[in-house]
Amino acid sequence: MTAAVVAPAGAQQRTRRSRRWLAVAAATFAIAWGGNEFTPLLAMYRTDDGFSTLTVDLLLFAYVLGIVPALLIGGPLSDRFGRRPLMLPAPVLAAIGSITLALGADSAVALAVGRVFSGLALGLAMAVGGSWLKELSSPPWDSGNAGARRAAMSLTAGFGLGAGTAGVLAEWAPAPSVLSYLVNAAMALAAAAVLVAAPETRPRAQASPGRPWWTDLAVPAASHRRFLFVVLPVAPWVFGAAGSAYAVLPALMAAHAGGAPIAFSALLCVVTLGVGFGVQQLGGSLGADGPRGVVVALLLLVAGMGAAAWAAVVLTVWAALLAAAVLGAGYGVALLAGLQEIQRLAGPDDLAGLTAVFYSLSYLGFAVPAVLAFVSTAGPSYPVMFGAGAVVALACLGVTLFGIRRP
Repeated sequence: MTAAVVAPAGAQQRTRRSRRWLAVAAATFAIAWGGNEFTPLLAMYRTDDGFSTLTVDLLLFAYVLGIVPALLIGGPLSDRFGRRPLMLPAPVLAAIGSITLALGADSAVALAVGRVFSGLALGLAMAVGGSWLKELSSPPWDSGNAGARRAAMSLTAGFGLGAGTAGVLAEWAPAPSVLSYLVNAAMALAAAAVLVAAPETRPRAQASPGRPWWTDLAVPAASHRRFLFVVLPVAPWVFGAAGSAYAVLPALMAAHAGGAPIAFSALLCVVTLGVGFGVQQLGGSLGADGPRGVVVALLLLVAGMGAAAWAAVVLTVWAALLAAAVLGAGYGVALLAGLQEIQRLAGPDDLAGLTAVFYSLSYLGFAVPAVLAFVSTAGPSYPVMFGAGAVVALACLGVTLFGIRRP
């Protein structure tokens, strides 16, 4: 005779309730996939479509024009009107962006428009989706406090797998400028259907009544001493490190990539973001949780800039991979530590708003490839500029050490 052990109904309900965050994580993953699938294709646009290095770097940065407004407006508005109304359109915008990119491979204007749509989606995913994940990862929805880690890992996994898949498809599959974007459009629309089931964690009734909505765009916590002296010095390095690893290094290595520059660019993306994902998962055991995380991140970034300078001198595959790995570790710890600091500083009424400010500052780092491409025309070499980056990161470390001395 056998007996089946059935979990109590209350336990089953709690299990289902604790998994509600997965729908938001899936949407964030699909949107991040679309945000970074463009990166390994920079080599294709340079060689096959004849765009200059500066043009493709500016196209890489173009989606910041969508990210920043979506962050700074969508985040605070979701604190007032709820997470669902602001997050539900995001995967649809991601699909529109990917379809526009697929149809506009020969036009810099069309590519820029597609990147802006991808940026709008990603800005909403980071500010609104990240706040939604934090709330669904806390009581009463979940017994833990894994919101920052789940948000960081959803983004990083999407960034990495999106770039890797796009590079492989563009190098060896048919329709290299179309197929990867259509894959993401299908993913994003599927994620939009799943996201409908995610529960609201901040009903509109919680918002302060009687005030115009635009007053919520102010985020007073951004002037907090801890934000200015601990979060601000590390924020631009998040994507400054990532952009250096998978936008600048592939351009320098184009003639040394074994005849497969697109695939090698994708490999650098995967290494950078794979290492970033790993350190985010192991943050506590690596000493990257808590206030120490920002210090660890900046130490890694100093080392990463130094490794990038060396790779720019020797121009070997292994040197580029090592530099990408160190920069990826710096990216991963900087993103996780920054989000943890934000979630400690923010109250329930400005969580999404302060998250939006952090991400907006982080995405300034995506201007680094375009700035380096422009400055290189005036004379300084990439090894010299990467060395200067290591000095700047060291200065930021000094500011942070000063900031964390006071609680």
